[in-house]
Amino acid sequence: GKLVSAWETGDTYNENIARQRVLDGVSSLTTKAKMFGIDQILTVIGADILHVDNAKSTTTSGTFQDSNMMWYDAFTFAFKLYIETIEYLAQVAPVQINYSPSNHDYVSGFMLAQSVEAWFRNHNGIKFNISPAHRKYFRYHKNLIGTTHGDGARIDDLPLLMAHESEYWSVCPFRYVYTEHIHHKQAKDKMSVCVESFRSPSGTDSWHHRNGYQHSPKAIEAFIHNAEHGQIGRLTENF
Repeated sequence: GKLVSAWETGDTYNENIARQRVLDGVSSLTTKAKMFGIDQILTVIGADILHVDNAKSTTTSGTFQDSNMMWYDAFTFAFKLYIETIEYLAQVAPVQINYSPSNHDYVSGFMLAQSVEAWFRNHNGIKFNISPAHRKYFRYHKNLIGTTHGDGARIDDLPLLMAHESEYWSVCPFRYVYTEHIHHKQAKDKMSVCVESFRSPSGTDSWHHRNGYQHSPKAIEAFIHNAEHGQIGRLTENF
């Protein structure tokens, strides 16, 4: 639902371009990942997929956003895109879906996640963790993977929170937290935990252009985790 004017920002973007980037990115990253062998997929939904949270075109906290579509059209568009993407992934390997509550769409994003889970309620190869908890954890053999939007707890506090909140801390020597909020690349080891941010494929709106936040690479990313050796690879699809 983000409004982007090429006349102002030099960037061409709309919901159809957003959809194609998601589909192309997921397809490309999955193809690249197959050379490693895939037996499990963890993917994150939420993360500000909806630009606004109400009929007044504001975020949850009331910050006005330039939008190019009605709230109900954005919800329906995102729902169909999630269905299409998850159905594709489920043909590759069992899928775990973690929902990240986010600051643009804290209310509507939760409802969207609930709708997606209901759609796949009878699919044995897809599991969901869509509670309103802001931090979620997933164990893959010796890997402990945390997911959170990144707009809440301080980045420096995420490792200690993981130690307190995950029952798998002591049995997983490889520990990671992936975040989305800042939309550009940051990665740093915090003692034994690597905290890393995802890039975003989203276009540049007026606010980001005005503040000079538009030149970070636009991309979708994936990370390869080995059962015994932790994160062994990273894949990027640039746009």
